This record gives sequence, structure tokens and C-alpha cells, in this order.
Amino acid sequence: MIHLQKGEKKLLNAWAFYDWANSVYPLVITSAIFPIFYEALFSKTGHYIDIFGFSVKNSALISFVTALAFLKVAFLSPLLSGIADYVGNKKFFMKFFCYMGALSCMGLYWFDLDAIYSSLLFYLLGLIGFWGSLVFYNSYLPDIAFEEQQDAVSAKGYSLGYFGSVILLIINLAMVMKPELFNITETAAEPAAIKAMRYSFVMVGVWWIVFSQYTYYYLPKGSKDTQQKITKAVVFNGFNELKKVWYLLDHNKRLKSYLASFFVYSMAVQTVMLIATYFGAQEIAWESKEQSTIGLIICILLIQLVAIIGAYTTSKASEKFGNIPTLIFINSIWLVLCIAAYFIKLPIHFYIMAALVGLVMGGIQSLSRSTYSKLLPETEDTASFFSFYDVAEKIGIVIGMLVYGIIDQITGSPRFAIVFLAVFFIVGVILLRKVPKK
Repeated sequence: MIHLQKGEKKLLNAWAFYDWANSVYPLVITSAIFPIFYEALFSKTGHYIDIFGFSVKNSALISFVTALAFLKVAFLSPLLSGIADYVGNKKFFMKFFCYMGALSCMGLYWFDLDAIYSSLLFYLLGLIGFWGSLVFYNSYLPDIAFEEQQDAVSAKGYSLGYFGSVILLIINLAMVMKPELFNITETAAEPAAIKAMRYSFVMVGVWWIVFSQYTYYYLPKGSKDTQQKITKAVVFNGFNELKKVWYLLDHNKRLKSYLASFFVYSMAVQTVMLIATYFGAQEIAWESKEQSTIGLIICILLIQLVAIIGAYTTSKASEKFGNIPTLIFINSIWLVLCIAAYFIKLPIHFYIMAALVGLVMGGIQSLSRSTYSKLLPETEDTASFFSFYDVAEKIGIVIGMLVYGIIDQITGSPRFAIVFLAVFFIVGVILLRKVPKK
């Protein structure tokens, strides 16, 4: 058992490396390969499917499933975080969600419209696994890094994630575009490119499990030296921990005010990131299906690479101007991008938008996490505090995805939904300006 002291470089690197392991999920599954695969399956049905007795648009359907997943995570994370802090073994819970998510990614290999319910279940469990593991991963930050280290190590984590996930995406892109090089052959039932996408889902699960082992080797079990057994009293203790945190938030106006602003703007940020590829596939005037596939993946790669620059630039800006002013500036850029998205129709417009989104995406994620960590009071129960952070984010995503899905289902176009998300950024900026300076 390796015991490293708080602030040690090896420990910080091991923590940040989990981003390398798990970021292939949001890139390959959420943003790039799966949305293209999903659109291809639905292209034969006119983008609608009968499910639970209703005719539902495919992009609205995936929005509703995503909202359900985040609702479940929002319910589970406070309970499990309280238990994790009590028994002193965050790592167990982090591993559980990690492995569940990774195995569910492999299950997407069998995704099919004729088995839509089981297929969506794999997608649902993959989402829960990814975001559930992040609850405990994020809660480690104040445990392993001193306050002055947290902005930099948070940015390093996101940067490693962007870089590592791009490597796998490039391999998957090669498989999709040149399947013959990987001995992937076409069958009467399915094109070679679709088969390559199915293999990509399996590769994501394997990558996630294998590279996470480095993190698990060095991370401590939790914030306590001794473990306690999980009993009925401990389960109820999770709710008691939430009450304590809520009480402390009520007496920490700066932290509570920041959480309110984060809740509002994160619902728009995460929604845009989750639906960007579906928007590009349906609303951009691609010349051919092949150009659409290549163009969408290029845009995703562009976002990931520029996000590395965005994360470090934002970290430096926060040192000079402060966290809150920097977040206000980034939210203002997001606001403009949401409005501009209504007017983009050509591929070149989408490429430019992708570069700008990447710049502010890396910055807002990294800085939001480290800002919250800095505002926490001195406490050992960091998992319980971070569960509030995660609950705010998850409930925000539930609202954002439901708003997007409902508007998309009613109007048949996501353009109006994207513009509506700009309202959340306006409110977010107003609330950030109200965060007390002291």
C-alpha cells in the first residue's frame, strides 16, 4: 500500500491521470462516435421511433434518457458520498462506478433499434457510471492538493483527459474511415463503418479500466485512516451529513452564492456539450454523409485540443484577475455563442464555433471545480461537500436536457433550444456578480 503525503507530485499526477482514463467516455461515447452511430441507425426511420406508445424524435429521446441518468446520479451521489466519508473508503465507490460505466460502454456494442429498451439501458448505465465516479474523483481534490495547487492540478487533469481521449478518438476515426486496414469487413446486415463504431465502444471500456489502475494504485482509500462497516445507521448517516452540509452552506454566504450561480450556468454548459454533435448532424448542410462523419469528428477533435489551451489560459487568467471575474467573462462568451448557434448552417461556421466552444469549455469546467474547492471550509468530509457541487450540476443538466428535448420534440429543430439556453448564461452572469468578495 503506497502512502503519499498531501501535495506530493506523484500523488497529484496519479489523481490527474484519472482524467486520461475516463475522458474517452465523454469524447467517444457522448460527443463523437456514438452520436454519429446513433444518427446512422435512425436515418432509416426518419429520425423518429415509437417508444412507450409515443412517436419520439431521436435527439429528443437521447436527451430524455440523459436527463433520467443525471436524475439518478443526483439522488445517489449525496447518499453515497456521505457513506464514503463515514467509512473512509471513497476509492471503493469510485471504482464501482468506474467499472459499471466501462462495462456498460462495452455493452453498447449490441445497441440496436430492434432492442431499443436494453440498448438505452446500457447508455443509461454508462452515463451513471461515468458521472457517479466523478463525484468521488472530484472530492479527492482538497484531500490531495493544497489550495494554491488546486487550480493547476485541476487544469492538468482536464488537459490530460483532452489529450488522452483524442489519441483513442484518432484510432477510432481511422477504424471508421478505413475499416479494411483493421480487417473489419462489411456484412449484408451492417456496413463496415458501423461495425468499427461498435468496436470503438468496447475499446472505450477497456481503456477506461486499464488506465484507471494507475490512479487507484496511488490514491488513498479516503480521508480517514480506519474503515467502519456499512450498517443501516451508516446509510441514514448519509442523510445526516447532507443536513450538516446544508447548515454550513447556510452560514457560508459566499459558497452558497457561488453554488447558485454554478447551478444555473452549468445546466447550459453541459447541455450544449451533450447535444453538440446531434445538432451538427441534423442542422449543418454537409455535402455528403461521409463529409458529415469526418466533419463532425474533426470538430470534436478541434474542441478537445483547443480545450487544453483553454484550461491553462483560464488558470493563468484566474491568477491575475481572480476566479469569479474570469468565470463572468467566460460565461459572457458562452452567451454569445448560444445566440450565434441559431444562425450557423455551413460546415465552416460549425468549425469556427467548435474552436470557440473548445476554448471556453476547458476553462469553465476546470475553473468551476477549483473555485468550489477553494471556497470550502476546513473539513474532512469533502465528499459530502462535493456531492452538493455534483448534485447542483446534475439537477442543472436534468433541467437543461429536458428543456432542450421538449423544445426539440415540439419544434422539430434544436436551434430554438440552443438559443433558449442563452438565458441560463445571462442569469449565471448576474448571480456570479452577486458572489461576495469576502
